Amino acid sequence: MFKKLFFGTAGIPSSTEPRNNSNGIKRVSELGLGAMEMAFVQSVYLTKESALQAKKVAQESNVFLTAHGQYFINLNSKEDEKIQASINRIINAAKISSLAGAFSVTFHAGFYQGMSREKTYSVIKKGLEKILETLKQEKINIRISPETTGKETQFGSLDELLQLSTEINVRPCIDFSHLHARSGGKENSYKEFRQSLEKTEKALGSAFLKEMHCHVSGINYSAKGERNHLMLPDSDMKYKELLQALKDFDCRGIIICESPDPQEDALLLKKNFEEL
Repeated sequence: MFKKLFFGTAGIPSSTEPRNNSNGIKRVSELGLGAMEMAFVQSVYLTKESALQAKKVAQESNVFLTAHGQYFINLNSKEDEKIQASINRIINAAKISSLAGAFSVTFHAGFYQGMSREKTYSVIKKGLEKILETLKQEKINIRISPETTGKETQFGSLDELLQLSTEINVRPCIDFSHLHARSGGKENSYKEFRQSLEKTEKALGSAFLKEMHCHVSGINYSAKGERNHLMLPDSDMKYKELLQALKDFDCRGIIICESPDPQEDALLLKKNFEEL
């Protein structure tokens, strides 16, 4: 599907005027980028009609779309109604994203909340299976991509998501900055990036590395993990070493930048990658 890595913005680029989804897609293309992630983090803001318009504009602009589901998701809530609400939010985001022609929809799957990792895994897997079954019944075709998360209190280590992906029809959205923050400052060298890619390839096969959905940004963190995103030059993220590892593995797909100004850092990533 992908001939190379395409770099893009989390949300509508900052230089977009007037600021709306379709104009954001056009602006991505004008900037020379190749992807945009529709940010449904507060709400799914597209109607069916505007989603179809986004698909048309994206196809005309040669821009790939992904989506990020709402922050208000916890498939491991202690309250059943909150789990169901989370399931519904993911399904809703997937439906609209599919109408827009998006390749993948990602989200933070949940929190441990004092529960064992094994029990949390089981509960979240059950919720994801319900989502997959509903989407299959309704013939909604989009990749469901739980994201690697930036704190140890959040479900979503790379190992957890790789295991999930071998058991049910999901694929990880690998956020390399979250892995760095989650580890308290590790996962930030060419050797470690290679190890993560090798582990991923072993679990999911080389074909997955040719259709990745990834996130990269600068990140601020403490011993407890992620605090907030930073611009790449203002962070300790060794993004050039990451780009080298991705190139050496011939990775393809979509890399979305979530820095405070995603446009600027996405262009920085693209420029550095093309210079390798």
